[in-house]
Parts: sequence; C-alpha cells; structure tokens
Amino acid sequence: MQQPWWKQSTNSARRTIGRGDQKSMKISLLGLGLMGLPIALRLQQQGFEVFGWNRGAGRADEAQRQGLTVTREAGHAVAAADLILLALSDLDAIRSVLLRPEVKRELAGKMVVQMGTIAPAESRSLAAAVQQAGGDYLEAPVLGSIPEARAGTLIIMAGGTPENYTKARPLLEALGKSPRHVGNIGQGAALKLAMNQLIASLTSGFSLSLGLVQAEGLDVDLFMSLLRSSALYAPTFDKKLGKMLRHDYTRPNFPLRHMIKDVELFRQVATADGIDPTLTLAISAILERSRQAGHGDDDYSALYEGITADS
Repeated sequence: MQQPWWKQSTNSARRTIGRGDQKSMKISLLGLGLMGLPIALRLQQQGFEVFGWNRGAGRADEAQRQGLTVTREAGHAVAAADLILLALSDLDAIRSVLLRPEVKRELAGKMVVQMGTIAPAESRSLAAAVQQAGGDYLEAPVLGSIPEARAGTLIIMAGGTPENYTKARPLLEALGKSPRHVGNIGQGAALKLAMNQLIASLTSGFSLSLGLVQAEGLDVDLFMSLLRSSALYAPTFDKKLGKMLRHDYTRPNFPLRHMIKDVELFRQVATADGIDPTLTLAISAILERSRQAGHGDDDYSALYEGITADS
C-alpha cells in the first residue's frame, strides 16, 4: 500500500538533511498570516520544498492559489518536514498547535524554528517542550514586515545553540541578507521585544509632534523637511506619514492589536528585570484607545488616532 504523501516526504527528507545542499530540507510553515505566507512563498521561490498549514481556511486557500502546497492537518505538515517554521501570533497559539499530542509526537529528530514575538521565558519553556519531544529548537524573530519578507531582507535575530543556528542558516539566509546569532534561547526574543518597543515609542513620539504641528496650523512639509535634516529623523516617520495624514490605516503590514500584545509583553519582561515600565503604560493606553475606536486590525500607525482623537 502506498504511504500517505506526508510520510513519503518525510522518508525522502531524512536521507538528505545534514548534507551540503541544505535546500533539500523539507520545511513546514505553521501560520500563513500576514507574515507567514510571504515567508513561505519566499522560501519556495528560493528553492526550498515548503508545506503550509493555517488554522483558518481563508488564508490556507489563498496560499494554495499562490502555489503553496497546503495541508489541513498540522500533524501532517509536521510529519512531512525536517524543519518546522512557526509564524503564529503568540505562545498560546503555538502551544495549541505544536504541543497537541498528535503533533508533538512528530517532533522527534526535527528542528523547530520560532519566528514570532514571544517573551524570553516563553521561548525557553517552548524550547524545553520541543526538546522533551526529541526535537531541536531555535528562536529566530525578525524585524521587518511584508515587503522585507518578499524581498528576503528581514533582519533576523537568532537565539539558540551555535549548532542549531548553523543547521538553520541556509533557510535564514534566504529570508535575510545577514542573519545574526545573538545568543542563547531567550536572548533573541528579548532583542525582538526591545526593537518592537522602540517602534511603538518612535511612532507614538512622532504622532505627538505631528498632532501638535497640525493643531497649530503649521505646514507639515516644513516640519518634515526640518526633521529629515536633523539627527531626530527615522525613516519610519515617512513610511507612516501618509497613513496618518489620510487617516487610512487599511492594508496593514503589522496590525495594531499585535503591537498592543508586544508592548504588554515588553512591560512584563521589563518589570521582572527591574526596569521602570512607566513609558509602556502610556503607550499601551494610546494603543488601547485606538483599538476601541475600531482600529485593532488596522496598521499600528492608527495609534495616531488615539493621540489626536480630541483635536
């Protein structure tokens, strides 16, 4: 009797993993959301054999339309692969998929690469669960959004053993030009939270200044011209300016509700590390005000509405 396709894929993959041409590794990506799908398609375009899985049928159908092989069962996706790439929203989502008994038993001898934004302690607990199941674990959160995923220019911050980083490096180099091994498990997650907190702070600070400029009737072009010529300027300001001026935050690269989650994670970790989290409380209040105004699924730059709602 012929084996199911995912078992056939696993058998052929096991003969090639660890050899020189590591593009022969078979990869399953769990989570075909805003970042997961372009990451999967990028890897496929770079010559990797990629399987995809998503909880919701809509994104799975879209992935199939774009040429990705999709399975409706997470266990089948894991069974088909040598390397499992996670692009899920948070630890609860990861645990509900990866650590289900029928999925977890397929992890033995395989590597899990976690690319989402979770807390350092969460990453370490996930690593322990994967290792207990007989698998290897590497965290590799990214800085960048959909355009960078499509172009293979994500900034990748990997945490884990040097050996696991080396094994995953061909995949990481297909997604980012200069992936970095930043330290142990948890340190990549911490660095990602530090970066996302800075994104939230920069965008909030820019929104405050832009709100004052507009409220006082100043010319926005004059403001931006002076800002661009100063040491205060960050390119993200121009990326988000048009959305704020048009009050149009549709087609998000990163939704505001995810930023709310990441700022709260940063606050929890900073508090545990003895760092004053007061600034994050103010940013969280702005973000929450924007979500209550209906912008939870919009681009995170919609936090401008939370700042200027009374102007």
